[in-house]
Amino acid sequence: MHKTVSSAPLANRPDNSFSNSWGGLLAGMGAFTLWGILPVYWKGLSTVPAAEILCHRILWSFVFVAVFLTLSRRWPEVSSLLRSRKSVLLLGLSSLMLSINWLTYIWGVNAGFVIEASLGYYINPLVNVLLGCLVFRDRLRPLQVMAILLAAAGVLNIVFNYGQVPWIALVLAFTFAAYGLIRKVVRTESLPGLWLETAIISGPALIFLLLSPGRGSFAAMGLQIDILLIGAGLITSLPLLLFAFSARRLRLVEVGILQYIAPTMMFLLGLLVFKEPFSPARLISFIFIWAGIIIYMCESIWFLKKFSPKI
Repeated sequence: MHKTVSSAPLANRPDNSFSNSWGGLLAGMGAFTLWGILPVYWKGLSTVPAAEILCHRILWSFVFVAVFLTLSRRWPEVSSLLRSRKSVLLLGLSSLMLSINWLTYIWGVNAGFVIEASLGYYINPLVNVLLGCLVFRDRLRPLQVMAILLAAAGVLNIVFNYGQVPWIALVLAFTFAAYGLIRKVVRTESLPGLWLETAIISGPALIFLLLSPGRGSFAAMGLQIDILLIGAGLITSLPLLLFAFSARRLRLVEVGILQYIAPTMMFLLGLLVFKEPFSPARLISFIFIWAGIIIYMCESIWFLKKFSPKI
């Protein structure tokens, strides 16, 4: 779906002017709004198998990001990445995480699990904190532990009431957290890194499409489907550009709050537009998770203000 705050470089304000801050705010809102309405886009491709949509998203993202890199004259950043064998290997791993995340998300949306997909992106920041503890030995602060436990209680409530693990939400949360973790190690900007990731997996994606029965859905299901498949690259790349613009003009706290626009819009789309079932038991689970998120956000704001006065 989208980048989480934890996988982005620390936001700062190179220019503290009022107009610059508002520009960053509007760009951030635009990025997370586009990510939030992605279910509507994928629903327009519901007649196309999820694996084919994924392959087209990879291939057209590769093309559109190349165009953006050319227009912004940022190919030297890609060249620098290619000279690092470690970076290429890590981005190969991150491309695998991204592919699993995209495929799960597209399949989940078109199979009628938009609300569960939103759950995955609600708990993703908490999974980021947990992975930071496990991988980087970060120390969890007491309120962070409480937030994670509340989210875990929400997930367990679904398991006990429905007898099934919300695997779509968990796959989305953990694959994107792993993706963010890898990208944090590589320390590359969004667009050059995304181009190399899509370059690595474009070959397998193209082979899959060429070997599909009847050569797949492209040029076989009408002009509208073709336009939507091509546009999958643009709808992937454009929010990243807006997010990168926003992250350099807003404080980390502000970006952290904006990131919940996307799952909230997804939740409302699933509930109000797509009319997905939402029982009282599931509401209780979301209340646990929302409570954990509120605690996490408030604790993060307090901590950053106390120990990072410039943020």
